[in-house]
Amino acid sequence: MREKLLKDFEDIFEYSDNVEYYFAPGRVNLIGEHTDYNGGHVFPCAISLGTYAAARKTDEKIIRLYSKNFQNFGVIEVSLDELDYDKKHDWANYPKGIIWSMKRAGYKLDQGLEVMFYGNLPNGAGLSSSASIEMVTAVLIKDLYNFNIDMQDMIKLSQATENNYIGVNCGIMDQFIIGMGKKNHALLLDTNSLNYEYVKINLEKASIVIANTNKRRGLSDSKYNERRRQCEEGLIDIKKYIDIQSLGELDEETYRDIKNLISDEINKKRVKHAVYENRRTLKAKKALEIGDIKEFGRLMNESHSSLRDDYEVTGVELDTLVELAWSKKGVIGSRMTGAGFGGCTFSIVKDEYIEDFINDIEREYKEKIGYKPSFYIAKIVDGAGKLCTP
Repeated sequence: MREKLLKDFEDIFEYSDNVEYYFAPGRVNLIGEHTDYNGGHVFPCAISLGTYAAARKTDEKIIRLYSKNFQNFGVIEVSLDELDYDKKHDWANYPKGIIWSMKRAGYKLDQGLEVMFYGNLPNGAGLSSSASIEMVTAVLIKDLYNFNIDMQDMIKLSQATENNYIGVNCGIMDQFIIGMGKKNHALLLDTNSLNYEYVKINLEKASIVIANTNKRRGLSDSKYNERRRQCEEGLIDIKKYIDIQSLGELDEETYRDIKNLISDEINKKRVKHAVYENRRTLKAKKALEIGDIKEFGRLMNESHSSLRDDYEVTGVELDTLVELAWSKKGVIGSRMTGAGFGGCTFSIVKDEYIEDFINDIEREYKEKIGYKPSFYIAKIVDGAGKLCTP
């Protein structure tokens, strides 16, 4: 990959002295969907698909950005003193936003940059391509400018970029796992306290197979904000009678006791998902710890059913992929991952059945939906960092 990045960098910027190389993964949330903004737990892992960057400092106060994935935009050039969001810059607003956030935080960038990006994450599929490019940018800036900033501070700056520069009211999960990922481990994160712990994953001769519906997911076009509001309204009803700060504090038994305090029937379903999904996430962590991959798969399936029936964020494409997966040999579990409304599923599939799994679902999905899904076999990898010299 380094040789390919070097050649591409030379082609775009015409020379390649002092170039360094970096990678930030994407992520799959194994379980714990729509729990982050409800004060619950999430359970993601970093995956081997992600964003590569080749970068060098220059003597000018100019930033030059190029993406192999968006070649029609050419080289986007901006002054270090003029980093405001610009809709015309499209994808480049993400790395620009990181630089903007770092400057606002007091980090002195007195030399320019040339950066070439290449990502093999499907864009808009819910695997966190935006957080991946943000985190790889943060890592390369820290390294090239020798800034004294730790990973958790870079994670917080990346989330702040999404909130304050891009204008997306996201939580911290994506940036956190992309920065803090650990090979062959998932990360259980308490989104209230940011306490976390790693859990070893032993898939027992099985692999993570990601299936992209190829229906592009757009949070701004979805009912994501509506779901947040419905949970908040349900919490307000509950807080009239119980002293809690978030839905993540409730367990299933307590929910059953107090559900009739929620005045709206739709909100009642949304709160049920948030409570039960949080508890499922904690159960899933225990299942992995004792090596019970079958129980983990059962909880995955249960999670998808809840997202379909109680939270209503799946849709025909995601449901088709998951229900087809459930019918195949060698499948331990399958569910949507990410915000929903399109995007991806992930399945844990025994290695000996993967080829048949992909071929059969590709054919059957096309027969029902009208076009093919895309498949990726992912490994669980470390978080963002510099690519070592071979």
